[in-house]
Amino acid sequence: MYRVLVVEDNLDAVHTTCILLRALGHTAEYALNGYVALDVARRFKPDWVLLDIGIPGASGFEVCHQLRRDPELMNVRIAVVTAYDDKGHRERAQQAGCDFYYVKPLEPKELAKLFGDLKANNPA
Repeated sequence: MYRVLVVEDNLDAVHTTCILLRALGHTAEYALNGYVALDVARRFKPDWVLLDIGIPGASGFEVCHQLRRDPELMNVRIAVVTAYDDKGHRERAQQAGCDFYYVKPLEPKELAKLFGDLKANNPA
Protein backbone atom coordinates (compact mmCIF):
# COMPACT_ATOMS: atom_id res chain seq x y z
CA MET A 1 0.00 0.00 0.00
CA TYR A 2 1.08 3.59 -0.60
CA ARG A 3 1.46 6.88 1.22
CA VAL A 4 -0.50 9.39 -0.89
CA LEU A 5 -0.57 13.17 -0.66
CA VAL A 6 -3.68 14.74 -2.20
CA VAL A 7 -3.16 18.38 -3.22
CA GLU A 8 -6.53 19.93 -4.00
CA ASP A 9 -8.26 23.17 -2.98
CA ASN A 10 -11.82 21.84 -3.21
CA LEU A 11 -12.70 20.52 0.26
CA ASP A 12 -15.33 18.06 -0.97
CA ALA A 13 -12.96 16.60 -3.56
CA VAL A 14 -10.01 16.32 -1.19
CA HIS A 15 -12.02 14.65 1.57
CA THR A 16 -13.75 12.25 -0.83
CA THR A 17 -10.44 11.29 -2.42
CA CYS A 18 -8.79 10.70 0.97
CA ILE A 19 -11.71 8.56 2.13
CA LEU A 20 -11.50 6.48 -1.05
CA LEU A 21 -7.73 6.09 -0.76
CA ARG A 22 -8.03 4.94 2.85
CA ALA A 23 -10.77 2.48 1.87
CA LEU A 24 -8.33 1.06 -0.70
CA GLY A 25 -5.81 0.54 2.10
CA HIS A 26 -3.54 3.52 1.48
CA THR A 27 -2.40 6.17 3.94
CA ALA A 28 -3.60 9.60 2.80
CA GLU A 29 -2.75 13.16 3.77
CA TYR A 30 -3.85 16.35 2.06
CA ALA A 31 -2.92 19.95 1.42
CA LEU A 32 -5.21 22.73 0.25
CA ASN A 33 -2.55 24.91 -1.39
CA GLY A 34 0.86 24.64 -2.98
CA TYR A 35 2.94 25.99 -0.11
CA VAL A 36 1.33 23.66 2.41
CA ALA A 37 1.74 20.78 -0.06
CA LEU A 38 5.51 21.22 -0.05
CA ASP A 39 5.64 21.30 3.76
CA VAL A 40 3.39 18.24 4.10
CA ALA A 41 5.38 16.34 1.46
CA ARG A 42 8.64 16.96 3.31
CA ARG A 43 7.13 15.69 6.56
CA PHE A 44 4.91 12.89 5.19
CA LYS A 45 7.33 11.50 2.55
CA PRO A 46 4.61 10.26 0.15
CA ASP A 47 5.04 7.56 -2.46
CA TRP A 48 2.46 9.35 -4.62
CA VAL A 49 1.12 12.87 -5.03
CA LEU A 50 -2.27 13.51 -6.62
CA LEU A 51 -1.81 17.11 -7.71
CA ASP A 52 -4.26 19.71 -8.92
CA ILE A 53 -2.67 22.40 -11.10
CA GLY A 54 -4.93 25.34 -10.28
CA ILE A 55 -4.35 25.64 -6.55
CA PRO A 56 -3.71 28.71 -4.37
CA GLY A 57 -0.17 29.63 -3.43
CA ALA A 58 2.45 27.82 -5.47
CA SER A 59 0.85 26.36 -8.61
CA GLY A 60 0.76 22.64 -9.19
CA PHE A 61 3.52 23.09 -11.77
CA GLU A 62 5.73 24.77 -9.17
CA VAL A 63 4.94 22.09 -6.57
CA CYS A 64 5.94 19.40 -9.05
CA HIS A 65 9.13 21.25 -9.97
CA GLN A 66 10.08 21.68 -6.29
CA LEU A 67 9.39 18.02 -5.51
CA ARG A 68 11.66 16.97 -8.37
CA ARG A 69 14.44 19.18 -6.99
CA ASP A 70 14.23 17.74 -3.46
CA PRO A 71 16.64 14.77 -3.08
CA GLU A 72 14.28 13.05 -0.61
CA LEU A 73 11.19 13.48 -2.81
CA MET A 74 12.52 13.47 -6.36
CA ASN A 75 11.33 9.92 -7.02
CA VAL A 76 7.75 10.35 -5.79
CA ARG A 77 5.14 9.46 -8.43
CA ILE A 78 3.12 12.53 -9.39
CA ALA A 79 -0.29 12.32 -11.04
CA VAL A 80 -1.89 15.58 -12.10
CA VAL A 81 -5.65 15.59 -11.54
CA THR A 82 -7.05 18.77 -13.06
CA ALA A 83 -9.94 20.37 -14.90
CA TYR A 84 -7.56 21.60 -17.63
CA ASP A 85 -7.86 19.36 -20.67
CA ASP A 86 -5.60 20.91 -23.27
CA LYS A 87 -2.25 20.25 -24.88
CA GLY A 88 -0.56 23.27 -23.29
CA HIS A 89 -1.29 22.19 -19.72
CA ARG A 90 -0.33 18.60 -20.49
CA GLU A 91 3.01 19.75 -21.93
CA ARG A 92 3.71 22.01 -18.94
CA ALA A 93 2.91 19.16 -16.56
CA GLN A 94 5.26 16.84 -18.41
CA GLN A 95 8.02 19.49 -18.44
CA ALA A 96 7.57 19.99 -14.69
CA GLY A 97 8.13 16.27 -14.16
CA CYS A 98 4.64 14.84 -13.69
CA ASP A 99 4.26 11.13 -14.38
CA PHE A 100 0.53 10.97 -15.19
CA TYR A 101 -2.18 13.42 -16.25
CA TYR A 102 -5.88 12.97 -15.55
CA VAL A 103 -8.81 15.25 -16.22
CA LYS A 104 -11.35 15.65 -13.41
CA PRO A 105 -13.31 13.93 -12.26
CA LEU A 106 -11.02 10.98 -11.58
CA GLU A 107 -13.39 8.08 -11.22
CA PRO A 108 -12.83 5.65 -8.31
CA LYS A 109 -12.04 2.78 -10.68
CA GLU A 110 -9.39 4.93 -12.42
CA LEU A 111 -7.90 5.84 -9.06
CA ALA A 112 -7.74 2.18 -8.07
CA LYS A 113 -6.21 1.32 -11.44
CA LEU A 114 -3.60 4.05 -11.06
CA PHE A 115 -2.21 2.39 -7.95
CA GLY A 116 -2.83 -1.18 -9.04
CA ASP A 117 -1.58 -1.35 -12.61
CA LEU A 118 0.75 1.43 -13.74
CA LYS A 119 1.11 -0.08 -17.22
CA ALA A 120 -2.56 0.55 -17.92
CA ASN A 121 -2.25 4.32 -17.57
CA ASN A 122 -1.32 7.04 -19.99
CA PRO A 123 1.77 9.02 -19.04
CA ALA A 124 1.60 12.80 -18.88
